[in-house]
Amino acid sequence: MTSPATDAELIARAIAGDELAMRALWAEHAPRVDAVVRRLVRDADEAADIAQEVWIQIFRALPGFRGDAQFSTWAHRIAVNRTLNALRRARRLVGAAEELEEDTVSVEDDVDQPFLRQSLEEAMHKLPPGARTVFVLHDVEGFTHEEIAAQLGITTGGSKSQLFKARAKLRTILAPLLDLSPDAGHALPVA
Repeated sequence: MTSPATDAELIARAIAGDELAMRALWAEHAPRVDAVVRRLVRDADEAADIAQEVWIQIFRALPGFRGDAQFSTWAHRIAVNRTLNALRRARRLVGAAEELEEDTVSVEDDVDQPFLRQSLEEAMHKLPPGARTVFVLHDVEGFTHEEIAAQLGITTGGSKSQLFKARAKLRTILAPLLDLSPDAGHALPVA
């Protein structure tokens, strides 16, 4: 990973129009940005389109980057916000009246356990969009319920409720794989 000083130099050069600096920033930070977009969006093609929009937004907003946070944190925040906006826009266009009360989930990749990772990803995509979104933001990305509520325009209680629903549904979906009864009260092993 590049050092903050290197990021600062690349950012200054990118703001000045240096395409190589932009490519270097993209190459360094695209895996994390793309991963968060993929976790929030079910369709791989749609995720790729949104990730491209995210990077366009990042480079447009780059002159406003103040350096109060690391570039990776700032880019991650743009990715989450832009993805959530794209999902809202898509729901409006399709006319889907889904509420955030029935939303989505995602799980961090685990390189050591590819079967479990794939099973968790598949289970996550079976969650309603709202529960999945809250699960990803809270359990995967580490946002607080207060931050999630502010981003999604829901209450803190709504965020907690969606997370509870997501975890319960994941427990039920994954119980056969883990040889657990869904009613056993075991915590879902999410690392």
